[in-house]
Amino acid sequence: MITTTRQGYLSFWTKLAYGTGDWSLASFGTLRQVFYAIFLTDVVGLEPRLASFAALIGIVWDAINDPIVGTISDRVRSRWGRRRPFLLLFSIPFGLSFVALWWAPPFQNQYWLAATVCLTYMLSDTLQTLVSIPFYSLTPEMTSDYDERTSLSGYRMFFNLLASLATAVAAPAIVDATLAGGATQQQGYFIVSALFGGLAVIPFFVIFAVVRERGNAADAAEPEIPFLQTLRTAWKNIPFRFATALYMLNWITFDLVALALPFFLAYWVADGNLLQKALGLPLDSAVFACLLVTSVIVLPFWVWLARKVGKQRAYIIGMTFWAVVQLLIYSIQPGQVTYILVLAVLAGISVSTAHVLPDAIFPDVIEWDELRTGRRREGIYYGVKNFVRKLTGALAIFIALQTLGWFGYQSPPVGATQFSQSVPTLQAIRFLIGPLGALLLFGAIAMAWFYPLTRERHARVRAMLERKKERVAAKKEEK
Repeated sequence: MITTTRQGYLSFWTKLAYGTGDWSLASFGTLRQVFYAIFLTDVVGLEPRLASFAALIGIVWDAINDPIVGTISDRVRSRWGRRRPFLLLFSIPFGLSFVALWWAPPFQNQYWLAATVCLTYMLSDTLQTLVSIPFYSLTPEMTSDYDERTSLSGYRMFFNLLASLATAVAAPAIVDATLAGGATQQQGYFIVSALFGGLAVIPFFVIFAVVRERGNAADAAEPEIPFLQTLRTAWKNIPFRFATALYMLNWITFDLVALALPFFLAYWVADGNLLQKALGLPLDSAVFACLLVTSVIVLPFWVWLARKVGKQRAYIIGMTFWAVVQLLIYSIQPGQVTYILVLAVLAGISVSTAHVLPDAIFPDVIEWDELRTGRRREGIYYGVKNFVRKLTGALAIFIALQTLGWFGYQSPPVGATQFSQSVPTLQAIRFLIGPLGALLLFGAIAMAWFYPLTRERHARVRAMLERKKERVAAKKEEK
């Protein structure tokens, strides 16, 4: 159960148990971010532009299911709380959805392939929503302290980065091993999805057993507000708008860079050598290992810096550094393997910032909304947030695959170990991972600069909320 040392402060074990949930979501997300586009083009055999539409259509369903699940979780009343029943009921189906996403349909017709990919994407997305929204909505319910939320996000991001590291390094190695053993790439991805899908189930059962919700009796007693009215109220929350824009720009950059990186490494850095290795690993595994190991190591530094200078300033510092690194990546020439490994380490310093601080900033908008409306609606806010997170992934896939399609990307023949792309395709890949990434990062920096909820303003909001609750309690006592 949740234990605290002081009001609003969570114990180490509570933070650790809750943080494991990001292992599940990050392993799912990393596999989809990094490898799904190249899986669709090189394994499923979809034409890049058609593949991009198949993924984007899933966002139409995203626009429906995320806020709905958030609203439903806000309204659930059970002896287990509002959020935990979802983790109990949908964790196993969520794990199974890993495998569905990585199935290559045995069709030759491109449109049948695209339709099947779209449907499996929507299924896996729905099951991910049914666990992720309730999981994320627990964050503001567990603590209202400004800095403790940063600490809680730090624990989450430790498991997030650990899962990202494990999947980004293991997936190419497993696929290569299956190829060396005479199997196919499809079988390799199937093994990867089954392995990490099975591991994804465990953390949600742990959270269900360990974490307890504080609950809000006032909300239980009030009539429910219609869904569309709730969305309109959320949009009127000014800090929420800035936090959402920051979150979108932050993650579309990460998704776009992660998605384009395997193409960049295989066809530009390795000059078409699809079996290029570094540090004894496949090249993409080695680069992701350098990036994510660094991210895990420096994670405590960003949590410390956020406590010292505030979340926004720490975020601006980290993102500025990352934007410079992205511009340097554009200068890499074919064969410069050591250079890309060094830049991966430097990028990892700031990727850690991109993981922990947006999630630490976002929960503060809940108190702003509560002060204005008198209600806590974590579910609807985190439903919108989760929609934005998946929107960035779909937009990254759409932008990258459309760009590759328009500039002549060709899928390598089955079993090929050496394959070259045209000069226009290579330049398009370089632009995606370099200048475009830096431009998006500068947009995220601008949103952080103008974000209105500093530590001091958030403290005033909390103080006003406490006074408001005291007045309500006093009126009840008078009656």
